[in-house]
Amino acid sequence: MAAPGGPRPGNFPPNFNPNSLANNMQNLQINQPNQQQPNNAGGSAPRPPPNATPFGQQAPAFAGNRPGPPPPGVFPRGPVPPNAPAQTTLPPNMVSSRPTGPPPGSQPPPFSSRPPPPGAMPSSIGRPVAPTPSASGPRPGSYPSSPLTSAPSTPSHANASGPVSNGPPTFAPGMTQSGSSFPPAMGGMARPSVGPPQPPAMLSSRPSSQPLQMRPTFGGPPTAVSSASGQPAPPFSGPPRNMVPPMGSSPFSAPNTGMHQSMNSPYGMQTWPAQPQQVTPPPPILGSMQQPPRMFGLPPGGQSLPNQSMSLNQTGQSKIDPNQIPRLSQSGSVIVHETRQGNQANPPPPATSDYIVKDTGNCSPRYMRCTINQVPLTVDLLSTSGMQLSLLVQPLALPHPSEEPIHVVDFGESGPVRCSRCKGYINPFVKFIDQGRRFICNLCGFTDETPRDYHCNLGPDGRRRDADERPELCRGTVEFIASKEYMVRDPMPAVFFFLIDVSMNATQTGATAAACSAIKQVIADLPKGPRTMVGIATFDSTIHFYNLKRASQQPLMLIVPDVQDVYTPLESDVIVQFSECCEHLEMLLDNIPTMFESNRIADSALGAAVKAAFLAMKSTGGKLLVFQSVLPSAGIGSLSAREAEGRSNMSAGEKEAHKLLQPADKTLKTMAIEFAEYQVCVDLFITSQMYVDIASLSVIPTTTGGQVYYYYPFSARSDPAKLYNDLRWNVTRPQGFEAVMRVRCSQGIQVQEYSGNFCKRIPTDVDLPAIDCDKTIMVSLKHDDKLQEGFECAFQCALLYTTVYGQRRIRVSTLSLPCTNMLSNLFRSADLDTQFACITKQAAIEIPSAHLAQVRDQATNVCINILYSYRKFCATVSSAGQLILPEALKMLPLYTLALLKSTGLWPDGRIDDRSVWINYVSPLPTPLVIPLVYPRMIALHDLNEK
Repeated sequence: MAAPGGPRPGNFPPNFNPNSLANNMQNLQINQPNQQQPNNAGGSAPRPPPNATPFGQQAPAFAGNRPGPPPPGVFPRGPVPPNAPAQTTLPPNMVSSRPTGPPPGSQPPPFSSRPPPPGAMPSSIGRPVAPTPSASGPRPGSYPSSPLTSAPSTPSHANASGPVSNGPPTFAPGMTQSGSSFPPAMGGMARPSVGPPQPPAMLSSRPSSQPLQMRPTFGGPPTAVSSASGQPAPPFSGPPRNMVPPMGSSPFSAPNTGMHQSMNSPYGMQTWPAQPQQVTPPPPILGSMQQPPRMFGLPPGGQSLPNQSMSLNQTGQSKIDPNQIPRLSQSGSVIVHETRQGNQANPPPPATSDYIVKDTGNCSPRYMRCTINQVPLTVDLLSTSGMQLSLLVQPLALPHPSEEPIHVVDFGESGPVRCSRCKGYINPFVKFIDQGRRFICNLCGFTDETPRDYHCNLGPDGRRRDADERPELCRGTVEFIASKEYMVRDPMPAVFFFLIDVSMNATQTGATAAACSAIKQVIADLPKGPRTMVGIATFDSTIHFYNLKRASQQPLMLIVPDVQDVYTPLESDVIVQFSECCEHLEMLLDNIPTMFESNRIADSALGAAVKAAFLAMKSTGGKLLVFQSVLPSAGIGSLSAREAEGRSNMSAGEKEAHKLLQPADKTLKTMAIEFAEYQVCVDLFITSQMYVDIASLSVIPTTTGGQVYYYYPFSARSDPAKLYNDLRWNVTRPQGFEAVMRVRCSQGIQVQEYSGNFCKRIPTDVDLPAIDCDKTIMVSLKHDDKLQEGFECAFQCALLYTTVYGQRRIRVSTLSLPCTNMLSNLFRSADLDTQFACITKQAAIEIPSAHLAQVRDQATNVCINILYSYRKFCATVSSAGQLILPEALKMLPLYTLALLKSTGLWPDGRIDDRSVWINYVSPLPTPLVIPLVYPRMIALHDLNEK
């Protein structure tokens, strides 16, 4: 008898859903099929039932506690008469994944006597079991074979009875998983039978030793059917511990504790038996990397089986070796890294590890890292891998205290030796020929004459005899003293100009007092010497300059009221030598909070104040440090809360929200380009408690090589200490002024794009009004020709800058990497930290110009494409149901997931918070990218004195 109101048997519509009744009752969580969403990119992975055993082995009987009522979706049945016909079976692609029931005599839980919910299908709809199927034809009443399946379906055992299941099919050893991810056609289908599937009759003709049970009504004890031998099944016992899993088992699945918590079940925890199963180890893979342990359960093509369970610990295939699970490894020992060994490039250690670099030819990975430590010969090979080919350059990175300092080389008035064609600098990979009279550039291949005063004979090995005595010929990173030809003007002095917001909001929240206190403590740490100069100004709706050069008199305030056409009141005496104004400056910083304590002007003319300070610094250049608290609302570059978005800080996940991450207009961008042209770097310290449109304000620091510091909501109790620390590090860290940087590559590779905080007026160079040890620039590379096999590809970064003490230097870092035409070598030599850093920085670049969902999908697809390429081309011999990750990139899925949950890519969040995240990530050093998105845990219960 068909269900009341339902389709008649044999006349099902094509889109008939047998679970539609249960789906409509999801609010009650009754009769809901136990479905679990896939949690991997390629689809959900089927798991074998916990009691799967090989042919001929007897499955142990369940001897644990009662697991509770069946999960939602299992139809209740009435009492079973002793001579009742067997219940019908499920289609061949569905088996039982629940335990067969409790031991007789156990007590049901209190809710087990609950009547079936309204609308539940009556138990009288069962049909007698059809005859036992044969191997030659389909079983009557079964699902027709799907044309998408690639292996014959496993017929169900006709005499078995058991609970209805949502689990995956059972597979015997030697059988493969296959099948369509779509349910078969429903037309002409009788009610499916219930019971676990058995092997085909052609494979095993022995009677099954599986203990059978009948499913009772809710709360009733099961009726156990004894095995053929009449002996009871052995009691359940947990798997032995501390054993190495068999080859091919999954180290990624959850610990097989014998317990399974159904996420959608209102009935609580259910217990499952577990039985280890021997797996034949896969054959070795030729021509590929050593494979990590594999994850069982993915069907071909990453498809998911219908109604499958995604519980990792339902598998009985293997135990778990905790040592094989991918995780971050914390090494307590310091790594000593030689950049080249045996005349070959040595792959760098992880960027987040503690290592000491010994420069033996290649530059330190602190200064330059490549995403792949073997360069692909062709663009096709690179695109096949799915990986990026980029450099992360940090020219002034801090070395380890135990590393030797960078050698400084002075070639005098002639300047350093360079290639006359590509202007590349002399380096350890230049090849000298003709007894040292000529040399071949390793970047462009051009042959140059060796300068007469630089000539030296060659040794038996073809190297110059003085190669080990000249740092430029044996070290990957050196500094050359710049000659006069590198100078357009005299080296600029170290100028620090402080600009403080004194509007009503800033003074009342304590931001003005915190800024003055931090500056007063920091000025003692400024570089000593006559070249250090300072200046200070304050602003609200007007601009206040201070004359610090009045001998034995108090500083004089000069007010500029015109904020639409600003000017500097004095051509001099606004910026003076620090040694001449130290006392006056400290006195002024003490008085500023008191002077503006009762200020009732709420407007802020930030744009005009920055422009006026620039006019005072125009002749010298330097660093402009701005302290801002409110949204600029007056003068040049004034802003307004953009409609409802800024005023309410609406969710950044709304439509068109990415437009709020772009500057409101081009006024501030035009100003920033002018600042960069005159070598003025702007750092912005935002101490706000409201929306300030950081997307517009950050254009100035980003273009001038500066940085945005954000304190939200600003607290006068806790934030002044952080503000002081940030300001002190900003002015005392190793840094340079009026810098220009260029990256050169070997023939066949060229620079595609630079990304970071800088101004670029010509395509080949990067202009940096200031650069410090924390700034990183991403250099995207591309092929313009096929590389030569057997040769090494070289990259050289040259940074021309002025030190804080007024000396012009050229820091040159050279990296030479081997080329390869094997895809497996690319995956073996991939640099996880650099690859992920490039993915993160690329996402930060695209967030303001695309919908957030697109950026999230793109970051996910980059990870998927890399792993799919490795799976498709480097692990083809292994089973299609195994998940294989390249050893070098096994943490990439975890980091990508962490990136999607970070502030920048999380759907909900404030616009200003996302803007700060974008500006923070853009120049972020490689070692700090992973800690930014992946949480670090510190055990507070086990802290030592350190």
